[in-house]
Amino acid sequence: MSQNLRIVLIEDDDILRMGYQSLLTDVEDFVVVNAYASYDLAKKHLEADQPDVILLDIQMPGTNGLQALPLIKKALRNTSIIILTVFDSPELVFEALTMGAGGYLTKNSGAAKIIDAVREVSTGGGAMSTNVARIVMHSFQKNLNSPLTKRETEILDRIANGQTKSQIANDLFIDQETVRSHVKNIYIKLDVNSKSEAIKTAKEKRFI
Repeated sequence: MSQNLRIVLIEDDDILRMGYQSLLTDVEDFVVVNAYASYDLAKKHLEADQPDVILLDIQMPGTNGLQALPLIKKALRNTSIIILTVFDSPELVFEALTMGAGGYLTKNSGAAKIIDAVREVSTGGGAMSTNVARIVMHSFQKNLNSPLTKRETEILDRIANGQTKSQIANDLFIDQETVRSHVKNIYIKLDVNSKSEAIKTAKEKRFI
């Protein structure tokens, strides 16, 4: 019997999808069974594809990667899933890992890292790009007594890094009004009246 690892790609960017397909096809014991532009296009074929590993993008037309993740895990219990995305927010990382992703790589990961990650998750290991591993480690160093929710912490973290409400809304797949509502709650919980006060207080108390 063949020991080749069966791989499926789900990525809406045509150039990236072809690039990953070319990269992985060149690996001796890998076989790219199929490559799809969205989960909606892939879902009818995945059981027949019987992949060992799926590389899954987050931002796609129709059902996005985070919505697709539990559906794939339910249908293909023995398949490992690596999230491969441009998004590396703590909220998305933890959501994906909680829902059963075996790895989380950002798209600036090198070819060797992607190949190693496929091998690693196929044997039950976990794979993360360096920046994602840093996010996970940082989360354990935060003050666990923070009054802020995970989402509020994520938003304040992004504000501290200079992101606008519009950028935050786009990155987290929420609308700007929801971001404003979270910011208002942050101000109330931290007893502050401005962005700079919120950032200062949160950093002093290790909430971010």
